[in-house]
Amino acid sequence: MKKWLFTASLVLLTACSAPQPPQLNFAPQAFLSTNPIADGKSFTLTSKDVRTAQYVALVDSGRANVIPLHAQQNLRITLENQLAKQLASQGFHTSMTSNNSVTMVLQDALVNVKHSVMENEMDALVVLAVTAETPKGKLVKTYTGTAKRTGVLSASDQDIEMVLNDVTNLVLADIAADKELQNYMRERF
Repeated sequence: MKKWLFTASLVLLTACSAPQPPQLNFAPQAFLSTNPIADGKSFTLTSKDVRTAQYVALVDSGRANVIPLHAQQNLRITLENQLAKQLASQGFHTSMTSNNSVTMVLQDALVNVKHSVMENEMDALVVLAVTAETPKGKLVKTYTGTAKRTGVLSASDQDIEMVLNDVTNLVLADIAADKELQNYMRERF
């Protein structure tokens, strides 16, 4: 029994000490409105993550070695919180008992990185779908943000974080500025 316990402990400690790939800091910023457009209209907020893979970056160094990088934060929860802040600044508020709902679906969030010692190229894509629904109908909008960035030397984790967060901020800004979505929610909620 002691041998088995020793062996299990040794395997567990070895697994814990194995090097872990770095994780990126996913920290998009909500675009807060200074002029509320709604007067306390309520809605229920839900979200889904339907991405095919949970990593947020694929780093290809050209040596037949592609490394996936994950985010430290849960993307779905982080984006849901930022969207809730944005909508609250516009005068809407979340409620568990509302007949109105807003559903955010994270469809894609990925930075493809190709780099060598001398240069790097990053292609980023973030896709969010937002559905505003009332008992009388619904509005579905898809927001896409893309970016392409090249630089000298290899891309650092901070460079990849910056591109991912910048593209996500662009998508959140599009949602905040979407007059069709604002009018639908203000008039029908």
